[in-house]
Amino acid sequence: MCAAALEEYCGSIFWNVSYLKRPDPDLPLCVEQTVLVWIPLCFLWLCAPWHLLALCQSANVNTKQLSKLYICKQLVASLLFLTAIAHLGVTLGEDFGPNSDQSSKNAAAYYANPVLFAVTWILVLLCHEGLRREGAIDSASIFLFWLLLVVCDIFPFQTLLREALRLGEVRDVPRFSLFYISFGLKLISLVLSTVADIPPEAKDLIKKNPEAGAAFLSRITFNWLNSMVLKGYKQPLVQEDMWDLNESDSTAFINERFQHFMKPELDAARVRFQNKMKRKLFQNIHSAQEDPQQNGLSSGLGKRVKVFVQDCPVFGSILLPINSDQLMISFTQDKSRYAWEGYLYAVLLMVVALLQSLTLQQYFQRCHVLGMKVRTALMAAVYKKALVVSNDTRKESTVGEMVNLMSADAQRFNDVTNFIHLLWSCPLQIIISIVFLWLELGPSVLAGLGVMVLIIPTNAVLATKARKLQIENMNFKDKRMKIMNEILNGIKILKLYAWEPSFQKQVEDIRGEELKVMKKSAYLHSFSILTSCCIPALVSLATFAIFVSVSNDNVLTAERAFTSISLFNILRAPLAMLPMLIASITAVSKKRLEKFLAGEDIDSDIVRQDPSFSIVNLDIEPGRLVAVVGAVGSGKSSLMSALLGEMHSTKGFINIGGSLAFVPQQAWIQNATLKDNILFGSPHEEENFKKVIEACALAPDLELLPGGDLTEIGEKGINLSGGQKQRVSLARAVYSQADIYLLDDPLSAVDSHVGKHLFENVIGPNGLLKDKTRILVTHGISFLPYVDEIVVLENGVISEVGSYENLRASGGTFSKFLDTYATEQRNQRNSETGDYNLFLGQDAEDIELFPGGDNAQPDGASEDTVKLAVFLQYLRAMGWGYSAMVFLIYFIQTAAFTGQNLWLSDWTSDSVEYYNMTYPSWKRDTRVGVFGALGVAQGLFVFFGTLLLANASIDASRILHSRLLNNILRVPMVFFDTTPIGRVINRFAKDIFTIDEAIPASLRSCLLCLMSVLGTVFVICMATPFFAIVIIPLALIYFFVQRFYIAASRQLRRLDSVSRSPIYSHFGETVSGLSVIRAYKHQERFLKHNEVTIDENLKSIYLRIVSDRWLAIRLEFVGNLVVFFAALFAVISRDSIDSNVVGLSVSYALNVTQTLNWLVMTTSALETNIVAVERVNEYTQLKNEADWVTDTRPPQMWPEAGRVHFENYKVRYRPELDLVLHGITCDINSTEKIGIVGRTGAGKSSLTNCLFRIIEAAEGRILIDDVDIATIGLHDLRHRLTIIPQDPVLFSGSLRMNLDPFDKFSDEEIWRVLELSHLKSYVSGLQEGLQHKVAEGGENLSVGQRQLLCLARALLRKSRILILDEATAAVDLETDNLIQNTIRKEFSDCTVLTIAHRLHSIMDSSRVMVLDAGKVVEFDSPSNLLEKEGHFYAMARDAGITLESNTNL
Repeated sequence: MCAAALEEYCGSIFWNVSYLKRPDPDLPLCVEQTVLVWIPLCFLWLCAPWHLLALCQSANVNTKQLSKLYICKQLVASLLFLTAIAHLGVTLGEDFGPNSDQSSKNAAAYYANPVLFAVTWILVLLCHEGLRREGAIDSASIFLFWLLLVVCDIFPFQTLLREALRLGEVRDVPRFSLFYISFGLKLISLVLSTVADIPPEAKDLIKKNPEAGAAFLSRITFNWLNSMVLKGYKQPLVQEDMWDLNESDSTAFINERFQHFMKPELDAARVRFQNKMKRKLFQNIHSAQEDPQQNGLSSGLGKRVKVFVQDCPVFGSILLPINSDQLMISFTQDKSRYAWEGYLYAVLLMVVALLQSLTLQQYFQRCHVLGMKVRTALMAAVYKKALVVSNDTRKESTVGEMVNLMSADAQRFNDVTNFIHLLWSCPLQIIISIVFLWLELGPSVLAGLGVMVLIIPTNAVLATKARKLQIENMNFKDKRMKIMNEILNGIKILKLYAWEPSFQKQVEDIRGEELKVMKKSAYLHSFSILTSCCIPALVSLATFAIFVSVSNDNVLTAERAFTSISLFNILRAPLAMLPMLIASITAVSKKRLEKFLAGEDIDSDIVRQDPSFSIVNLDIEPGRLVAVVGAVGSGKSSLMSALLGEMHSTKGFINIGGSLAFVPQQAWIQNATLKDNILFGSPHEEENFKKVIEACALAPDLELLPGGDLTEIGEKGINLSGGQKQRVSLARAVYSQADIYLLDDPLSAVDSHVGKHLFENVIGPNGLLKDKTRILVTHGISFLPYVDEIVVLENGVISEVGSYENLRASGGTFSKFLDTYATEQRNQRNSETGDYNLFLGQDAEDIELFPGGDNAQPDGASEDTVKLAVFLQYLRAMGWGYSAMVFLIYFIQTAAFTGQNLWLSDWTSDSVEYYNMTYPSWKRDTRVGVFGALGVAQGLFVFFGTLLLANASIDASRILHSRLLNNILRVPMVFFDTTPIGRVINRFAKDIFTIDEAIPASLRSCLLCLMSVLGTVFVICMATPFFAIVIIPLALIYFFVQRFYIAASRQLRRLDSVSRSPIYSHFGETVSGLSVIRAYKHQERFLKHNEVTIDENLKSIYLRIVSDRWLAIRLEFVGNLVVFFAALFAVISRDSIDSNVVGLSVSYALNVTQTLNWLVMTTSALETNIVAVERVNEYTQLKNEADWVTDTRPPQMWPEAGRVHFENYKVRYRPELDLVLHGITCDINSTEKIGIVGRTGAGKSSLTNCLFRIIEAAEGRILIDDVDIATIGLHDLRHRLTIIPQDPVLFSGSLRMNLDPFDKFSDEEIWRVLELSHLKSYVSGLQEGLQHKVAEGGENLSVGQRQLLCLARALLRKSRILILDEATAAVDLETDNLIQNTIRKEFSDCTVLTIAHRLHSIMDSSRVMVLDAGKVVEFDSPSNLLEKEGHFYAMARDAGITLESNTNL
């Protein structure tokens, strides 16, 4: 019926099969005039409304000038409109013209088509205008319209041409010429539609982000990345080369969306929780406290992923054209078919494969970008949470663990999101494959399915087991990183105490446990690989065996066998993926993130018990200076925390009027310039800035620092002395011009001379802050007479409040406190040493800064030689025997796989041989038996290969890690002074993780892929020897694409890891300075900074994702060519080859695209990952300090006397720097007490560093008891000396471990030294006693207690030489006295060298050494020096010490 109507419409036959049943087929004219015209036009008409909307909406007409491209497009469309009118004119002329033939009129199609076209061209003109007004650069729908049009016009194009050639003349000249003119114009339009129309004002934007200016074709093939890939190939890429992000990929945008979805979820969860609480009031509150945000957040995270998933259209294509494979086989079997059919099938295969590649790559691109967004959202959320988290929650996780949430756990979520769509597409693929299989083989498929179903529970068991191991592994990793973090932070102490072996053993033990768990999970993995490899073989074996044995009519034909095998191969991926996917839906990370994100925020309403503070009533008037005093541990710092709202009050409240500035006891310094540290986000006012610098005594330091106030300060203020850090911290507070100042003992870390200056110019009654409210915690008695009010704390209670005079008179705690120190106070009133400030053993000149970042890597564009050497290093670590075995086993496995398929293709030829005959059962049994055996063999070989590889790679991991650890602990101190800790930690975290997990995996896949490709090429060449000709050009294309890609990809990955470091170090810095950031209310600024840092990292990640797709598209193109040529040669040589071999070669070719893709992915992943080995090796080859133990050992009891002799001793920090000590010569006798003084940079700390050989002599030598210290091992030397360092560093672990890491001493000895260091009462009061856990960095002890512990360490070692490095800086006078007395008593028979901090502490020494600019200028007893009136006299005069007062002492 329909056909008749169409025939009337065209005036010719619509369809006749005879058109195709000939060697030169064609389509009937009517089809060309109807179907082929309507397809493209319908497409455009459906899409046009979207473009026309812009015309209706835009009131603000875009009046900018018309671009040349726009004019060309409109011109071509207008010309096409004219050709349509001309067509109509020709028809009208023929029907109604003067010489028209009235008997035969043109059919309706000749009128309808020109009109349809004319309307369409008008529509196109309007669409172009609509696009221009939207400001769109091009349109996918219009490009596809032109493409369809040109493709559909190819048929009439060849029809007209063939007819003209056949007849030798053109029958209908006007239509013939009009058709070819319009065809030409359509081609031009197609070309124009591939070009982006970029308005001039967007040019700059597009320079920064070419993707924004990429046309449709460029977007789907990722051509816009070409310039970056080329650049990466020519030269190493740097961060400045990275392009800007799209708005929707930026951290700020993503975070806003995440918070938008998470907030209502959390609120809803809280409401649910409150209702639940009302119902269960009688239950214990604490047990439920955990619950509220849990469920809310998990659904919040779930929702979040859903939100993103909606952004992510999926068109993952599922089934490759299995049919075309069938068609090819039947075509080669049936020799009577026309050749054009074969060529058509080959082209169809190619086209379908291309479409599949394009859609699949878009799908992957979107999934990966989605993963990136999820990771970003989580990182931003963790950071945001860290800024508001309450102190209790913060104590639950260390800085390291929080950083881990940001790095490892967020990354896990990222990885899952990449594959999230497989959750629905896997089952779908399985169902579709089964349906097709049923159609092929009937019910015998059920046998195969049965096997599959049986395997699933084993996989599930393996998955749960793997998850358990993963949790265990994460715990060990956390533990190991925590210790490493502490080792690197306290490396100087480890060196001074010679404690490295103990800590090395701790790390090695944890690492051993970690590797055991890794080995377990590797074995599990091999087992799951065995099952997944055997599945396809077993399934096809079961299916084919049942199929042929059910009835004798069932003979396996080539079509059947190969189609089934292809389908089973399709089944293989989703079945392997599903369990992995289910295992990786990261329950572990989700729980950890939930626990953190749902923790309590700082909140004044929540009531918490906190024993540190009992009852405090305090009322402070505006503009007063209030001092808070009390013994160590009386709760001074806690009072500060309470005022900041960082503590929970049991009852009562705090009322603060005005803005706050806070100076913590331990200065918090950012890794930024000195200026930025002081400005701290405030605008720069030169006048004010200068005033603050002067007042805070920073002017002299700025002259010393290499870059003045623009000097970059390392992590944790590594290149400033304690005093400088404290003054910078104070300057920051002063500059902020707040109303209320909380000063937590800022004067203790500076010398008294400087302390006096700070008090007079900043804090005191005449200082910069005289009109502000100031609360000062202090240990210095000398300042108390000048304050308005004094608050005395005792055990967390305010015992007295009043002015200095009143409290003196009242005779309470305070006056007793004063009387004890009357003498000191007299000396101190005028303050002492002019020792401005101290560099930690470094002179001002030799600070050299390495701003953060991890580009210690020399990384050229193509360092193939390095790569090979590194690769060989890795193989050597694995063991050559292992490596060779693994290779061999994988090779045999591939041989078995290929053999199985060849056997199958031979089996299928039976169907021809036994055509219409009974199939002998012996033959059937052999066929099935051999097929099955080869299948199982494959699985076993893969299993053994994987097992061996696992063992080998774990050996390699062990060796590389212990080498790295071993070397890092033996590197000289200078390395740590100039290398950011983050960079070293990165080696232990990211790089070791890569070596542990990523390298073995990519090595395995690499081997499997390589073998698979070789097998494929072998089979295709065997089937169609012609194919060998194409291999070489294809291999070349492949090689070049891959080289280009790998160069760029490696740079991008390097940039990714380089730009990752700042995110984590900024986060670590933020967490450690939380109280400061909150006090100044700078949370917003830090959030912004974090967003910027993450964005910098996203730039390289985004380009890396795109570069992977760029590569995949190009490789799949090569793969599609392989398929095309395999099919093409099969068609060309179809007379000479077997149909079953054709089937084999085409089904192999179909797999080659994926395999090639994987091969490059895995080799480049391997190349990228192997960089980790290179980075680890780089640190294993750092120059070491001298040997720990040498052949020349000092005597057992050395040093017995404790004599020290310097002989023309010169030293510099690094070979290229100036001398710090210029030829020091002096003798220090046994049991002498020597004080060492001098101004900044005089070389006092350098002197102690030399005794411990932290820095080695440039010339000269030091003799201790006549032994040259340069000749003995470092540990022999350092074990026999004792130091009490300036900063008390503690490690997390038990108290006992902190005192005696080697377990050398008995508990009695340890209790004795605790008693001597006045800690016994404190420690025995603790529940666990000596086993009391010390927090990271000793956070849970006060600074004074930490200092006393360091004294206990010294007492325990009790060597003949003791060095005190300003040990009394952070301690109140009482503790100071205790320490001094203990040292006098316990070390009376030792030689003691004291680097003076308060001059009065060395007035009783036997001699004083005065250093100036690295030379000894005076060396005599204090009284003689005072008489001499030289350097020392000047200092003492500054400090108000005279000969008389000295004799009084």
